[in-house]
Amino acid sequence: MCLLFLYCFLWSFHTSTGQFPRACISSKNLMEKECCPAWSGDGSPCGQLSGRGSCQDVIISSAPHGPQFPFVGVDDRESWPSVFYNRTCHCSGNFMGFDCGNCRFGLGGPSCTERRMLVRRNIFDLSIPEKDKFLAYLTLGKHTVSADYVIPTGSYGQMNNGSTPMFRDINIYDLFVWIHYYVSRDTLLGGTEVWRDIDFAHEAPGFLPWHRLFLLLWEKEIQRLTGDEHFTVPYWDWRDAEGCDVCTDEYMGGRHPTNPKLLSPGSFFSSWQIICSRIEEYNSLQMLCNGSSEGPLLRNPGNHDKARTPRLPSSADVELCLNFKNYDSGSMDKAANFSFRNILEGFANPLTGLADASKSSMHNALHIFMNGTMSQVQGSANDPIFLLHHAFIDSIFEQWLRRYRPLREVYPEANAPIGHNRESYMVPFIPLYRNGDFFISSRELGYDYSYLQDPDPESFEDYIKSYLEQASQIWQWLLGAAVAGAVLTAGLAGIARLLCRARRKRLPEEKQRLLLEKQGYHSLLSQSHL
Repeated sequence: MCLLFLYCFLWSFHTSTGQFPRACISSKNLMEKECCPAWSGDGSPCGQLSGRGSCQDVIISSAPHGPQFPFVGVDDRESWPSVFYNRTCHCSGNFMGFDCGNCRFGLGGPSCTERRMLVRRNIFDLSIPEKDKFLAYLTLGKHTVSADYVIPTGSYGQMNNGSTPMFRDINIYDLFVWIHYYVSRDTLLGGTEVWRDIDFAHEAPGFLPWHRLFLLLWEKEIQRLTGDEHFTVPYWDWRDAEGCDVCTDEYMGGRHPTNPKLLSPGSFFSSWQIICSRIEEYNSLQMLCNGSSEGPLLRNPGNHDKARTPRLPSSADVELCLNFKNYDSGSMDKAANFSFRNILEGFANPLTGLADASKSSMHNALHIFMNGTMSQVQGSANDPIFLLHHAFIDSIFEQWLRRYRPLREVYPEANAPIGHNRESYMVPFIPLYRNGDFFISSRELGYDYSYLQDPDPESFEDYIKSYLEQASQIWQWLLGAAVAGAVLTAGLAGIARLLCRARRKRLPEEKQRLLLEKQGYHSLLSQSHL
């Protein structure tokens, strides 16, 4: 009942981040290929009058990509976002957003100058009100139409090169489901032909930065929707778990009593409808997912292919993975050996570091284990467990970043699969973000993980160093104070000894021998108080 009340209370809030800004979907915008909306604060494009940003040409990286995608000019996602827009807002300083109306991650306040550090916590460490609030936020997002973003229902060619826009509204939660579908969908080649060996967010170096941005934008959207500036997505620490600990009605939904593939009627998520799950249908019709409901959320944890994924990842698996220093290697795809990214993603063995197409470990293991909506890449974000899982994957990525402190140049500049080079813009986000921009510590982006909050040794050294420097400047005064203190202490001690000796001489000799008698006991207490 409390959860229902909280959800109803939150229903009064509305706003929205994601893909195509509603302000940029007119035929004029598409044909001129410009997305530079006016910022509401001053009415100028990109808030230029207030110094927030300006409308500029999009500079596409010319670094070559790998051989996995042999086509040019057949997919709207190539050289993102140039097929749709070649001019967008370029925000200055601490500002970001499609109209430069928001603050960069980790900043807040009217002028975006206030530093903020949020903490993502284990879902089992949340209090009951905190956990219920999180579930209510999810439900609110599922029932609130995005005010700022829409999704395309056709390709740029199907829109007659922009002259016939094809877009529709979508709720906030499903907006992010659609984003995850769109970034990983197959390339439509015409007729019934498709190219499946393409993914702008998986199986390559961009896997971890892309999902890091995805979670940050989802988090920021919920903060805006609810007015809760301190909200963070919780994580599920699945190390050494024997089953789906979060699969209960108290958390993410238990198993249906008569149909193991469905969620329990007592779960908030049992009534959810999923989208973007009919991949073969889209391919055969050469169409995009249009966000229509396609049935209930499916989940059957543990009843999966045990030969492919015998168990959930262990603590030892995570530690083995972290021992690999190379971020990526070789072909930089799912066949890469000794690649931290490929091991964490689950295409390589954490013990040997060798790619193994017959097994699914680490990140992939969780998706396979769920044996339902989560197990299909393009539609996996329909299941809210996706958020908890990827938050924990991001925390492992964060551990690796803190352990090795790599320079930005460690992220591959060229020859990664299409869309995964360091300077490539991440599909399908507008405003624009580069892969390399998120190859940095989470603390630089304004968030941390509760179990990683140990003091940073270097930070501690810097903290102590500042005090040592101050002490070196006033050492004479410190030494003088120490000497004076020693002299004063010695003097007081001598006076105390003289007083005690005089006191003992005044006491009768027999009184001193009978201290444990009643009167003597009170005399001892009297001396103690003195």
